[in-house]
Amino acid sequence: MIGRVRGTLVGRSRLGITVDVAGVGYEIITTPRTQSDLPGIGEEVVIHTHLHGREDGITLYGFGTEAERDLFRVLITASGLGPKLGQAILGSLSVTEVRKAIATEDVDALVVVPGVGRRSAQKIVLELKPKLEEEEASVVTGSGGELRQALEGLGYTPTEIRGAIAEVDRDLPVAEQIRSALQLLSRR
Repeated sequence: MIGRVRGTLVGRSRLGITVDVAGVGYEIITTPRTQSDLPGIGEEVVIHTHLHGREDGITLYGFGTEAERDLFRVLITASGLGPKLGQAILGSLSVTEVRKAIATEDVDALVVVPGVGRRSAQKIVLELKPKLEEEEASVVTGSGGELRQALEGLGYTPTEIRGAIAEVDRDLPVAEQIRSALQLLSRR
């Protein structure tokens, strides 16, 4: 599996980019959102990637952050949701918006994505909500579960906690995560 590519950005197209790594040009399919965050041609880039193989070929999908790539990998596990639709979702909504829409079962937020109708949005929520909750629990438990425990100790419901955790920047120290979650919850 190719999880990350670092090299010189040598080309852009409607579908993606080409990154030169030690003389080999990797064609990487990206969203317009990812492309807009990249530097100019000739600059060094780091792209988090997912290698997707099918009987008709192998395709490398690229993302600006690990969180986008990881969510993409979860999205494409839903039946009927392939890489193109996964990229359409991440091209239309941020990682936080997708996680929040699924956690809060906000079908209307997903319907704005081209190619996602009401029925497919309901199906996405139904299939992916348990997977994202499980992933979230492992991430939170992996860091000691302090954020979840703190919010549970303050009497917040599991639904409120899931919504807050979906929006909190997990790169922050735990104390900052708690402060950020409390600010989010107080606005609701």
